[in-house]
Amino acid sequence: MEGDTIHKGITFVNSPVDEISHLALDIGGTLIKLVYFSASREQIVDKTQTNSSRDSNGVSNGSKDRRLINGKLYFIKFETSKINECLDFISSKQLHYRGVQHCGFPISDKNIIKATGGGAFKFADLFKEKLGISLDKVDEMSSLVSGANFLLKAVPSEAFTYVNGQRNYAQIDNNDLYPYLLVNIGSGVSMIKVDGDGKFERVSGTSVGGGTFWGLGKLLTKCKSFDDLLEMSHQGNNRVIDMLVGDIYGGMDYLKIGLTSTAIASSFGKAVSEDKELEEYQPEDVARSLLRMISNNIGQIAYLNALRFGLKKIFFGGFFIRGHAYTMDTISVAVDFWSKGEAKAMFLRHEGFLGALGAFMNYQLVEEFPKSVRLMGEKNCDPHVEDLNDNGTIECCVQATS
Repeated sequence: MEGDTIHKGITFVNSPVDEISHLALDIGGTLIKLVYFSASREQIVDKTQTNSSRDSNGVSNGSKDRRLINGKLYFIKFETSKINECLDFISSKQLHYRGVQHCGFPISDKNIIKATGGGAFKFADLFKEKLGISLDKVDEMSSLVSGANFLLKAVPSEAFTYVNGQRNYAQIDNNDLYPYLLVNIGSGVSMIKVDGDGKFERVSGTSVGGGTFWGLGKLLTKCKSFDDLLEMSHQGNNRVIDMLVGDIYGGMDYLKIGLTSTAIASSFGKAVSEDKELEEYQPEDVARSLLRMISNNIGQIAYLNALRFGLKKIFFGGFFIRGHAYTMDTISVAVDFWSKGEAKAMFLRHEGFLGALGAFMNYQLVEEFPKSVRLMGEKNCDPHVEDLNDNGTIECCVQATS
């Protein structure tokens, strides 16, 4: 299809400039996440007058038109190391031309895009040079919390537990959401205690996260991408490399302290006693052991922080998970083990886009968060819809003023 854009096997039909509004970016050390809103033509569903509003300095602007506009939120990701692909995508879809004039969003004279993450600072000059974009930097932790709060309140079947290979979707009571622990697993891991909208504290973290998995995996297996490494781990057997309790106790459990014979006593521990070089181990087994070690560690630290603050709900986000069954199972087992069954790990379908979505919510044209953006359509209520972690969309209604 001439004029369309193809990204990772998905074709995106190019839209006229005046149908696109409000691109937001989360530029991490490993991945760039994009969220943007595309309005449907002639889909203004309401138009009312508000008596007054205030600008960023608190000065009243007088009456304004308020419009509710149907459209879609799009979710796209790129590897940060391939940032030029991201720039080409933005340019091809003209996402840097902000505004939907016919729907009430004014066309912006200045191409100012909301962005969060360390890359919003690192690559600011590159975006300016290549696309004429000025990046308006939004606090990273604030964006993560805003994105998580919106998803948990507005998206049906957003959160789920993963037990025995089955997803069990949770019905979130908006009146009983707070407090909770948000564990965002990116290149590193941040653990954030969330007490309400705009009320949060980063209480812990660890440098052992997705970047560790990818970095060590690349060195040990020669894998070229994170997804390839995940797929390789799916084929492996960590028991070839990990030292289990049964290896120490002659195949027996150590039930006195609650350890089965299959519990890991030492990650990569068998490599110590075996006279083998790295080349003699299967890369699939190495990848599996590495994924298990990091996932177990994150699950344990997360629960200990939840215990520290008396938190009953633990939500895991970030692109490290990617809906990968083995990762979710390992984290779930770790939380269940250390809590003695009293706590459950909960995962998010839009796990990788919390920061980008939170940055999107910072546009002043989008008011009264989270009421100003709401979902539409039965398909969003279907728990069998796949994870929307890449090339996904959700139909929604955005409130704008003009």
